[in-house]
Parts: sequence; structure tokens; C-alpha cells
Amino acid sequence: MVDAVPTNRIILRVKLAAAFYEVDQAGSGHAALKMLRTQRPDMVIAAADLPDISGCDLVQRLREAAGDPRLPVVLLHSDDDPAERLSSLAAGADDVLTRPLDELVMLARLRSLLRARDAEAELQLRDDTRRALGLGEMGQDFETPALVRLVPTGRMPLARQVRSELAQRMNDRIELVAADAALRVDGQVPDVVVILEGADSHGEGLALLPQLRSNKALRHSSLIYVAQPHQRREAASALDMGANDLLGSGPDTEELVLRLRKQIARKGISDRLRANMRDGLRAAVSDPLTGLYNRRYALPHLGRLAERAGKNGRDYALLLADLDHFKSVNDTYGHAAGDAVLQAFARRLTDNLRAADLVARFGGEEFLIAIPDTTRAQAKATAERLTQIMAQQPIALPDGRHITVTLSIGVAIGRAEEGEDPRMLIERADQALYAAKDRGRDTVVMADTVLSLTRRAARKPRPAAPKLRRDAARDPAQLSLPGMTREAKARRG
Repeated sequence: MVDAVPTNRIILRVKLAAAFYEVDQAGSGHAALKMLRTQRPDMVIAAADLPDISGCDLVQRLREAAGDPRLPVVLLHSDDDPAERLSSLAAGADDVLTRPLDELVMLARLRSLLRARDAEAELQLRDDTRRALGLGEMGQDFETPALVRLVPTGRMPLARQVRSELAQRMNDRIELVAADAALRVDGQVPDVVVILEGADSHGEGLALLPQLRSNKALRHSSLIYVAQPHQRREAASALDMGANDLLGSGPDTEELVLRLRKQIARKGISDRLRANMRDGLRAAVSDPLTGLYNRRYALPHLGRLAERAGKNGRDYALLLADLDHFKSVNDTYGHAAGDAVLQAFARRLTDNLRAADLVARFGGEEFLIAIPDTTRAQAKATAERLTQIMAQQPIALPDGRHITVTLSIGVAIGRAEEGEDPRMLIERADQALYAAKDRGRDTVVMADTVLSLTRRAARKPRPAAPKLRRDAARDPAQLSLPGMTREAKARRG
């Protein structure tokens, strides 16, 4: 709280403390700037008539001293002078309050500003983390012309005039929509919705706010509530019900233009940050080469799939597919050709599987496919179809040549009634895949036909030391091992 008059500071401090805010006080602009070297306030409320610094100059200097361009700053004016109010808003003040302060409206404004600050800070933090991980670059400023929707309620004869004056002062689209059509979105989603309460309104605009905020298409639109001077309770309630900004003295066009520009800019920044966050999340769970999901996404997805299978009583299948002799593709044709093969295989998988089936790159040239609600026979048929597609359709390389790459697949079935851990299912599919490789590749092996590696190792007898034939002891070339075939013995001989 920055004010040269001690009485003003004390009165405001008592009101804010009663609302459970912690308040630090400064008697001048320079004292406030000095305090910001060691403190990081959530908001600054400053008198616009300080003796050492004007309110308009103080706004920018406070943010520079705090190192936070989004630090909320509210200026207090002694008189309700529209010209000074507009000057303060144009200088960057987040809001302007006039003494004597309406405590109800003031506290609602502070809560709204702090919520907006926290939301922007969270989005910015996620965006910074995303870029720190190398998942994106700095976004561009929001420059697309915005769509502003005016929604008058009650008797508002000046609504068309407001629309016309806004259109003359702004390069954005301004549309006038009746209150009963405010929730309808047929084309472009409005960036800002302005509710204009009429003088005879009985809270119709206030009732619209929660509907607009909960509407799927409009929930990210900025909302400005324009109340009449006698609607102070409606004004205070509007901010707590989702309005981003407030005009409490009717539709002053000049002030509305300034607040609209600020809300349009904030909406653009928020949209960019949300888009960056979505892209970052998508990048975190996607393979950049093939566009498929990666291992990080696949493992928890399998857990949910197994849980659903248990509830529905339906089996599901897990396929591990591996491209045969893929290393030789890289060695013979180059890594660009190898990338082309992986991308072509990924496209063939997605083109020949259902939307409900999970396809993920599990590592290298190995791919995981999870098929819900499927039987053993259906899973085997799907796997065989995929191997046939790969064997019968050569892949075009970047240099124009074509090569045929075959596929080996191990298939394991998750039984709904057994509730098997998906990790064990992956292990069984992996054993089946190894068996497919051992059988010559370009084939499908079902996991239930393969003896597990653990059981096989446990049952396998320890081999006895080979015995030499007496007549070959002097000639190692004539060495014969137990179980050696006659042809092998002839070759060794």
C-alpha cells in the first residue's frame, strides 16, 4: 500500500487485514521502489497523487523494480475524474478505484486480479518448463483481429451506438447479440464477451456469467461486465462469478476500448500458453519421428486397458512387432532410409488398425500394439495381416529405390478374469517375439505356445562334458560331440 497520507494507509490496511491480506506500507513512490528490492508483493495499491512520483509513472517503475511485467497495480484517485481514470488505465494500471472506496467492490476486484495473475503465472511456468526441455520456441504475440461480442440486457437503447463507436476505434470485429443467443457459437469463438446491463435489468446479465464461463466453447473467452451506477452489488458479484473485468458506471466507450484491448492481449497470451502446454504434453508422450505414442504413454495406458478389461470381462491383446534385419537397412542404405522405413511402417500400422487400438513406438525398431476387446483368434489374424502387408508392399526410400522389409510379431493375450499385470504381458509378448525371430522371422508367434524363458531355464538339464573318442583323441578334427548328426560328423571330418 503506497500513500503519502497515513490516515489513508491505516484505513485501507484495516479493511484488507479484515479480509486476511498481509499489508506492507510505504509513504512515497521512492520508498515503495526501495521496498521492492527485497520484497515481492502479490499486488501494489498506490495513490495516484503521490508527492514524488505520479501514479502513471509509478506503474511502470514498480513493475521494472519487481522484475515482473504482470505485477497487478491498482491506482487510487481522490476524485472520479473520467480523464484521469482513462490516463491511468492507458498507463498500464490494472484497475482504478475512487475514494471513498466501496469495500465490497474493491475486495471483489482484488480477488479477480489475483486469480488472473495466478492463472497467467501457472501457464507461463509450464511454458518456460516446456521450452527449457527443448519442446518449443518462444511464441509470437497475438496479432489476429479479435471478435468482441456485445450482449445487452434489459433496456439498453445505446447498445447499437456503443457497437458503432467501438468499431470506429478498434480494428477488431464487433458483433451485437441478443441475450438469449449469447451462448450460441456458429463460427469464430468470441475473444471477449461484454455484458451490458440495462438500467431496468434485474440481474439477467449476472445470470449469464456462470453459463458463459461453463460453456465449453466460451469458457476461455474473456468476460467484461458493464453495470449501471446503482448496481454495485451486481458489480461485485460479477467479478466473483467469472467476469475478468468490470465497468461500474455504465458503458463509457473510451474506457471500454482500453479494457477491451487489455483483455484481448491477455486472452491472446493465455491462448498461446495453453496451446504451448498442449503441444508440450503431446511432445512428451509422442515419438518425434513417427508421430506415434512413445513408451512413456504406452505403459500407463496399458494399465488402464487392463483395468477396463477386468471390469468389462473382455480379453485384450498385446502385440510386439519388430522389423527384421533393420540394422542392415541402416548399414546398406543409410539412416535416412532407416527413418523412411520406420515412418512408412508407422503409417501402415495406423492405417490398418482401429482408432481404439493403441500403437506406440516402444524403442528402436520395436513397436507395441494394444488391441482392446479382442479374442486370441482375432489378435492372431490381425498380426498375420500386418506381416503380410509389410512383406507384400515394398517401401519407397528417399532416393527412389524400393526395398521390402518383413516383420516379426509376438502376441500375448490379457485374460480379463486373470487380471495379469501388463508388464508381465509385455514380457510374454517379448518372449514370443524372440521365438518368432528364432523361427526365421517374417512370422507370428503366440505367447501361449512358447515355454517361458524362466521355466525353460529351470527344466533344461546341465549339459555333460563332451567325451572324446579314443581313436580321435590324437586328432581334434575327428572330435565328435554327443548328439551330433551323421552329416555334421562328416563335415567335421
